[in-house]
Amino acid sequence: MPISPFLQTPFTDLTGSLINHQTYDKCGEMEMNMMDCLEAYGAERGKKMCKDLVDDFNECFTMHKQLKRFYAMRTERMRQYWSGERKSEELYAPPPRVDAY
Repeated sequence: MPISPFLQTPFTDLTGSLINHQTYDKCGEMEMNMMDCLEAYGAERGKKMCKDLVDDFNECFTMHKQLKRFYAMRTERMRQYWSGERKSEELYAPPPRVDAY
């Protein structure tokens, strides 16, 4: 949760924008929505009122659920391979052509 500095100086104004996700395409919009909500309700009330936005933003930049899903799929794929349900050629789909993008 972002907090304002104890002592406001020109140095804190200069370096305050370094720690954010605005330069990244993926989470920049979510961060702005979260910060707008927190600014509207304040830090204490915003924890309850903006919980869904904060959780979405945290998931966007930490990718915990996405990584859990990836590991679960990989574990299941390897379990099928070791039990003989899947051949080594069928472990992964063939990659796209080099000029496909």
